[in-house]
Amino acid sequence: MSTVTDIILPTVIVGLGNPGEEYAGTRHNAGFLVIDRILEKLNKPRRREHRYNSEIFRVTFSGKQLILVKPLTFMNLSGTAIAKGRAAWDVVPEEILVVYDCLDLPSGKIRLRQDGGSGGHRGMASLIQELGSQNFPRLRVGIGRQSGKQVVDYVLSGWGPEEQPYIEQAVDAAADAVLLAVRSGLAVAMNKYNGWSANVADSDKQQEK
Repeated sequence: MSTVTDIILPTVIVGLGNPGEEYAGTRHNAGFLVIDRILEKLNKPRRREHRYNSEIFRVTFSGKQLILVKPLTFMNLSGTAIAKGRAAWDVVPEEILVVYDCLDLPSGKIRLRQDGGSGGHRGMASLIQELGSQNFPRLRVGIGRQSGKQVVDYVLSGWGPEEQPYIEQAVDAAADAVLLAVRSGLAVAMNKYNGWSANVADSDKQQEK
């Protein structure tokens, strides 16, 4: 475990989702959206490759190389892809920061944690099983719940127009939170973003300009 004088910074950022056009833009692909937003923000040369059943981007940030990963194994088997890559990347679980959707957080909120269980998320359950540890940081992007709708149907559906301002701000904040964790440590990012909430009124003002 890291200490104040020995902070383990993330070097591998994993965004969870499902591959294929039919799943693009769905709630369950919030992790993929955050990876895309990080790449947009960095706007630097990057190396792209397809290995270990994943789409992988390598980019330099804050003086070190980051590995950004989208597993292409479908959500329930995400851990198999990351376990294969982990051996090649020579990292411990504490260096892998995982970004994924969360039903238990409202749309427009994000939450970082140092470690923990899967919370019923099958992608996270796969990662915990395959890595043999739950001691890795994670960032949850809230997608909320919808009463009367099956969970599977809900997470595999897209956001409605009224939700779009929330998710746009949340994805942007999540990308910033990841980069802050990489630069300054997870505790700093948690202090700044765990109380954060999307401001739809500000979003509406921006659209009116």
